[in-house]
Amino acid sequence: MTPIIRLTHDKAYAENLIRHNMSGYYEQLGMHWDPDLFDKNWSELDGYELVINASRVGLLCLNHDENACYIRELQIDPLWQRQGLGAAAIHYAQETARQLDIRLLRLRVFCINPALAFYERMGFRIRKTLDDTHYMERSIL
Repeated sequence: MTPIIRLTHDKAYAENLIRHNMSGYYEQLGMHWDPDLFDKNWSELDGYELVINASRVGLLCLNHDENACYIRELQIDPLWQRQGLGAAAIHYAQETARQLDIRLLRLRVFCINPALAFYERMGFRIRKTLDDTHYMERSIL
């Protein structure tokens, strides 16, 4: 399934989806949502919504520096998971990096998140682990 991926400035949608998808991990790790930190981070990201049949089904947030393009959020609505949308978002991030002439794609994922296996299938490798988070990257050919 191929979504339309388009820029979004809908912070409320992004925050709701992230909080919904991540609340279980936050609870397990004893973390609390920080709305001020989210507001600050949101202003520094390029946000994209994934759309199927005019319905928003996911979120991709990116930023970059001269060394790498960073996937800061990749959230798929639970009803739409395991249908190739995450892979489509990763490919979109790769294309964005290529257009910027950047050859590394990086992300962070909680160690307890089963999405770790998905990222490994997509070619990401763990470069370091701090606290409860894996820092992963992959080269873009």
